[in-house]
Amino acid sequence: MLDEATIARIAEEVIRELTKYGVPAAEHTKQETGEDIDSPESKRETLLTNPQDGEALQKMKRATTARIGVGRCGPRLNTRTMLTLRADHAKARDAVFADVTPNFLEELGLFTVQTCCGDKNTYVTRPDLGRKLCPEAVETLEQKCRKRPDVQIFAADGLSSTAVEANLSRILPVLTDSLTDKGLTVGTPFYVRFGRVGVEDHVAEILGAKVVCVLLGERPGLATAESMSAYLVYNAHVGMPESKRTVVSNIHKNGLAAVEAGAYIADVIGKMLAQKASGVDLKKG
Repeated sequence: MLDEATIARIAEEVIRELTKYGVPAAEHTKQETGEDIDSPESKRETLLTNPQDGEALQKMKRATTARIGVGRCGPRLNTRTMLTLRADHAKARDAVFADVTPNFLEELGLFTVQTCCGDKNTYVTRPDLGRKLCPEAVETLEQKCRKRPDVQIFAADGLSSTAVEANLSRILPVLTDSLTDKGLTVGTPFYVRFGRVGVEDHVAEILGAKVVCVLLGERPGLATAESMSAYLVYNAHVGMPESKRTVVSNIHKNGLAAVEAGAYIADVIGKMLAQKASGVDLKKG
């Protein structure tokens, strides 16, 4: 076992070596003080020691979440950049493999049904099973849901449970109220566990909805794990081409705000019902 004095000497030597190879000394100080290097503020900092045009670089960093101006330690990424990458990768994995908290769904008044996937590993490796509800789920929808509504809304985990918990409570009420204000009937909302986009086709056939809207967590990246999309279909049925879907994507706090997205999606659904079309068949304007 190393004592504290030995560990401190080793740390000092590592810092001296990193500084010798061009890693800013300020980087070590910030990490020693416990600053969250994964925070948005920290990621906006430039780690290059002598940028040719620092002002232009800062402007670029404010305009994108891409990792630019991160610097290097010899031929490799510096420690801070590598740690940030690993932290973001961990968030992405957690978003895929975690489940939405049951209490969160209860607070929204949503009951849960499941696809033909029995667990998360099956869901990740068998997308086809995530597009079909299990027999128990079909029975539950037939018992609990309103039949033949103008619009049927439901949520699904998709590939990011984090996105569901980050956005659903803000987008769902706005979307529902906006549709009701348009004089449309809205079906009973619910949540699908282990759900892929295509499960909305099965839901449409079971409930006879004119338009189906699934609010689904998107595959997380290293920029955010909170992005949600809404997939909208008119007169959906199992086996329909993907080109018939209309998508509103990039719904998260640094993209399209959830509240704004709810109102926008309602307008799109109104156009779909008026034109009796969706996807590539839906005309702009």
